[in-house]
Order: sequence, then C-alpha cells, then structure tokens
Amino acid sequence: MSKFAELKPIRAEQGRPLFQAVRDSVRAAIDAGMFAPGDRLPSTKAISDQLSVSLVTVHRALQELVASGVLRRGQGRGTFVHEEYLRRAELNQGLRFGVVFHDECSLADFYHGHVLEGVRRGAAQIGADLVLLRFGEDWRKECHGFLYVNPREEQLDKVPFFGTSANLQMNGHGRSHRPGVVVIGASFDRPRVHAIDSDNADIARQAVHHLADLGHRRIGYLGGGIDVSNNIDRWNGFRAAMGERGLDVEDRLVIREPGWRVNPDDREMVVEMLRASAGEGGPSAMLAAGYYFALDLYAAANKAGRSIPHDLSVISVDDPPSAQHLSPALTTMRQPLEQMGRLAAKTLFDMLHDDRPQQGPVLLRAELIRRQSTTESRT
Repeated sequence: MSKFAELKPIRAEQGRPLFQAVRDSVRAAIDAGMFAPGDRLPSTKAISDQLSVSLVTVHRALQELVASGVLRRGQGRGTFVHEEYLRRAELNQGLRFGVVFHDECSLADFYHGHVLEGVRRGAAQIGADLVLLRFGEDWRKECHGFLYVNPREEQLDKVPFFGTSANLQMNGHGRSHRPGVVVIGASFDRPRVHAIDSDNADIARQAVHHLADLGHRRIGYLGGGIDVSNNIDRWNGFRAAMGERGLDVEDRLVIREPGWRVNPDDREMVVEMLRASAGEGGPSAMLAAGYYFALDLYAAANKAGRSIPHDLSVISVDDPPSAQHLSPALTTMRQPLEQMGRLAAKTLFDMLHDDRPQQGPVLLRAELIRRQSTTESRT
C-alpha cells in the first residue's frame, strides 16, 4: 500500500456521496503518477482501510472509474490502470468530457451500460478522457463538454453554464468556447444542445405495424408517463400507427405508469385488463414500451391465465440478452444504444471545434427482432 501512503482518510462532505470523493481521490492519485498505466491497484480492502471508508463505497468508486476507462479489471487478477488512459488524455491536450447520469441510475443497467460503452469507444477514437458525473455536480472548469444521458427537460434548465461566458481553449486553435452539451436518449431542440436519440415514435410505429400485420386489432399499451421525452414519443407513435391501420386506441387497454415499470399498487389492474380475452373486450396483443414493462406483462399474463403468444402477443422495447431466454423468447425493438453513445462523443468533439450552430436532433432507427412472443391473431 506504499504508493497510496500519501492519501489521507476521506471525510464526508455535506450533499456529496462518499463514493464520489473516493473516486476522485483514486483518480487524482493516478493523475499524479502514483500509479503508471498497467499498474495493479491495491485490493479493495486495502484502499478501504487506507481511506477509512466501507468496502461498498470503494467498490462503487472503482466501478465508475472502470466504466469511464480510467481502470480495467482482469478476471481473477485484480484492477489495473488502463494502458490507454494517459494516451487518450494526451492525444487531444487533455480533452475531457463529463458524462452525466441520474442519481438513481445504475451503470450495470442494460440501457445505461450500453450507452456508456458506446461513449467510451467514441471517446477512445478521438482521445477524449471521460468523467462520470451525477446531476448537480459542477465540473465546468475541468470538462470541455458534457454528455447528458436521458435527462428531463427541466433538468437541463438547471445546467449552470447555459448562457455564461465560460471560455475554454481547444487544441491550440486559439478559439474560445462555452462548454458544449450533447443529450443522449432524449430529444430536445434548444440552443447549444444537440440530441442523439432513437426514433421513439418510429419504434412504436414499427411495433404496431408488426402486430397489425399479424392480424391483431385490439392492441393495448403499457408504458411510462408524460414527464420523459421517450415516453411521450412512444405514446404519440403508438397512437399515430393505430390510426394509420384504422385501429381504435381504447382507454381500457392503455396503462401509463409514472416510472419505468408497473407500480406494485397497479399490478392487479394489469392482471384484470388481461383476464378478458379479445372477444370479451380484452387485448389480443400488447406493446410494452420498455423491457421491465414486458417482464411485468409476462407476470400479469401468467396470473391472469393467458398464454403468450397463443392468447396474447407481446412486443417490447430494448433487447437485453435475457430477452431471448424468456419463455417464450421476447420479440423486441432493439435500440442502437452503443451507436448513440459513439455518435454523441463524436458530435460533442465536432461541436467544440466548430462554431456553426448545430442542426436539430439526430434520430436513429431501431431494429425489429422477431421471436416467439408474437404470433398471428386467433380472433
């Protein structure tokens, strides 16, 4: 532990999670040369003892440094300083991007993990360093630009540097810039904010047309509420596609939840909706506008005594590896998450080198993955 001997125990700061202080302390030690590229870090237990924090706190701090490309893990061998970390920092004279996530999100989550992997690959190609941030952290002086992952629009209103005259010199070009902002996974059209997103309205359109082509006419919808742009776009796309196919959107076949899955208090409501067959006013097919909504539908269908896909076809958004292992395997709309991340990193780099105004959001098309949870209508 001798290389960490200069580090002092971490003290809690009001309003700042302890793992962030540990993360920044370890990163500062690497930047100061205590560890060279390829060096193995001390064990989680040793770092925990040195900094006087819990093992859980150290584990989360190191996880974020691995996710941002500062560290790498060798299976069964430990945690190492990433060999490319310093090279990336030097390639563009220390260009640094802040990747900003919700406080409650997990980097182990399929959506966020794949977006981050795309950002990391895109940043590696241009030599940019990454810092993982949470909403509310202020790194204006340290970061040249920011990638906001799936923010709500009111959160962008609180970004402190919009409208400021903060100046940053880029790569010796002699031009000053305000920090650039790219939004990933949400679509906003506002000054100095460029959005990279899936075409969420088209996701719902593709799903409805797939079900309608199979003969389904009573198609229900289970998805998120009205405070997130993706939810709004998917709902609007669903209604538009139903109209295009001459199908009615029936209120009793629509459930929109405030979160990212069915609230426990509402689960029985989903079961009751599914108990009725299509001939009795129930749905013959459902669009689950998120993967966890699909899992809730599987559970509700089982409780309601409806067999997927014979009594109920289900199609969902997002395609994690577990989707193909459900019984039956789930038909999904696969979003190009890593492509979104890579394109966002390149877009931010281009913004910082070009004073011309950016054009409005870039929307990428999702891919329909046909599996066994959808079949021809029996009614």
